Amino acid sequence: MDMKEINRKTIEQFRAGGEIDGMHRERLLLLTTVGRKTGAPHTAPMMFVPDGDRVLVIASNMGALKEPDWCGNLSANNRVTVEIGSETYAAQADLLTGDDYARSWAMIKKRYPFFADHEKTAERRIPVVALTATVTPALA
Repeated sequence: MDMKEINRKTIEQFRAGGEIDGMHRERLLLLTTVGRKTGAPHTAPMMFVPDGDRVLVIASNMGALKEPDWCGNLSANNRVTVEIGSETYAAQADLLTGDDYARSWAMIKKRYPFFADHEKTAERRIPVVALTATVTPALA
């Protein structure tokens, strides 16, 4: 399975506004981060969970031992661009910690039990990132 090709096709279908092969459009967003090594924008499709005035994304990497590249990019630059539906906005990405992480992670696993499976196979703490809209210009 070529994940880069799957992601490229998913991004293309998302931006075209139609059906997305094998995915629920209403649960999907595109996250654009700045590459920590290249400085270039990188876009990744992913599931999101609404949480008040922010959305949460989960760096489970489908249960892989390594977290996804987009999560590592946030350590260098937490300004991101979010695309949900037909809306695009600039956001700040913050790694959840403490009680916020515990509450959010428990809620996510209860609502979507497959994330508990990802946690078991990954054998690592799965990062949860809050995306909060900002008034700064979008990256892309």
